[in-house]
Formats: sequence, structure tokens, C-alpha cells
Amino acid sequence: MKQLLLRPRTFHVNLQKSYLVSKLIRDRWLYFMLLPGVFYFLLFKYVPMAGIVIAFQEYSPFKGITGSKWIGLEHFHLLFGDPVFWMLLKNTLTLSLLNIVFAFPLPIIVALMLNEMKNVAYKRLVQTLIYIPHFMSWVIVIGMFFVLFESQNGIVQNLAAAAGFEKFSFMLNSDWFRPIYILQNIWKECGWGTIIYLAALAGIDPQMYEAARIDGANRMHQMWHITLPSIRSTIIILLILRLGDIMDLSFDHVFLLLNTMNREVAEVFDTYVYNAGIVKGQFSFSTAVGLFKSGVGLILIIVANYLSKKLGEEGIF
Repeated sequence: MKQLLLRPRTFHVNLQKSYLVSKLIRDRWLYFMLLPGVFYFLLFKYVPMAGIVIAFQEYSPFKGITGSKWIGLEHFHLLFGDPVFWMLLKNTLTLSLLNIVFAFPLPIIVALMLNEMKNVAYKRLVQTLIYIPHFMSWVIVIGMFFVLFESQNGIVQNLAAAAGFEKFSFMLNSDWFRPIYILQNIWKECGWGTIIYLAALAGIDPQMYEAARIDGANRMHQMWHITLPSIRSTIIILLILRLGDIMDLSFDHVFLLLNTMNREVAEVFDTYVYNAGIVKGQFSFSTAVGLFKSGVGLILIIVANYLSKKLGEEGIF
């Protein structure tokens, strides 16, 4: 009797295994193309997570992880008790929120504008021109900005002198750091950010627009009642992912703009970790700072995903 009861379950398991094997064989080349990405994340994202343990140690490169002294949460107490922590938190959150308010919606707006273009050749030309800055490194972007705005013979400085104004340094003025950071980020990444939205717009059924035109809806009504609702789930997913990176800013971008004159508004966790970990050799302390950033990002993703599902939208998990 026991053998008879086990046979259906065993048959079902064997059937699942054979189906899985046949599916792997059928799609073997797709999985083969997936391997480089899997190896990348395993090697550079998951394997280094084992080093998180040094955040709770007085790590010494000579003693290694196993030989270093365990000190628990001492580095976190030191971080939270340091007055610099609140300056770093304020600067990081301010830049991230400015990015969300100004830089996040612009790719959506640009994608909607490109979607309304009827001239295909002109549309492709505009797309190509706004994509190009993404492929420039921040070193090139900051260098171009310096030549145009900071150089004594730059265009902006010469125009200011011709208009009767005194020459002015933008990079040495702390009040200009945040506008410069946001504008440079928009110029470099706005065009590239439209790719996902344009792909989502391409999946909208054209018959919905035809039905709306028959009902008398103009272009603005179609955009508001058809286009935006159709890509709402894409917008929310990207916003959730962006909230997860709220503590992570482009290190090289901030680092290249950072100087002694604007440090009070420009110093963020990324540059602080570099100075503490690489310059000063405080590996355990800098790891604790990085772990704090990751924890905040994880919490924000979970909360945003939960709220998204409560509002009836799709989450990322």
C-alpha cells in the first residue's frame, strides 16, 4: 500500500525533471548567453559580500579576516557619534532627492516627446544626439565644463567679461555645486534613460489611440489617458529601483567636483568611504559605512515595493 501511494508522487517528480531537462536543452544557447552576466554578479557582487564581516572587526591586512580582533558594533557607534555623519547624510539625501525630483521625470518627458514625432529620420537623429553623452566618462564631462565655464579663456567667462561682469568661478562656489551636479547629470543620462520608456511606449496598442480619436480626444488627452497609464507600471518599477540607490551617488562625478571650498555641501558617503578606506587605510570603518548605506537602500526598496503593491501596482518582487 505504501509503494502504491509513493508511485504518483515519484512519477510527478520524474516528469518535472524530464520537462526541466528538455527545456534546458531547448534553450541552451539562451542560457549560454546568460552565463557572462551570472558570472559577473557572482564574482563582483556576491563573493565580495563575505568581506562584510570586517565591519565588525579591527581588521588588519597582515592578520586577515580570521586573525583580526572582533569588536562588534564599535565602528557603527563611531560613525553615528561623529558630527560629520549628519553632514554626509544631509548632503547625500539632498542630492538624491534632487535627482529624483528633477532628473528622474525628464527621461519620461523626453520619451513622450520623441513618441509624438512623426518624422522618423529626425526622431532617430535626436535620439542619437541625446544618447551620445552617456558614453562619455565623467572625466570628459567635467573637463568640458571646466573649459567652457572655468577657464580664463572659456566662452562663458569671455561673454561675462564682454557684458561688463566680473569673472566668476562656479566650481569654487558652494552655492553652485548642487545645480551644477544636477544639470550635468541630466545632460549626461537623460537621453539614455529614455530607452526603457520608448520600449514601453512601443508596446501600446495603436487601436486605443484610434478609438480615442474617434471619441474626439486630442493629442494631449491621448497622452494623459492612454500613454501615461500604459507605462505607469514601468515608471513605478524604475522609481522603486531608484529609491534603492538613494544612498549611492556617482562617486567619480562628485569626487571630480569636490574641493576644499564646497566640501560642506559636496562631501557624501561615497567620497567619505574613499578617504577613510583608501586614503587613510581604515578598512573596517569604511566597510561599516558601506554596510549602513546598503541597509538603508534595502529597507527603502522593501517599503517602496510594499506600498506599490498596496496601491494595486506591480512590484519588483
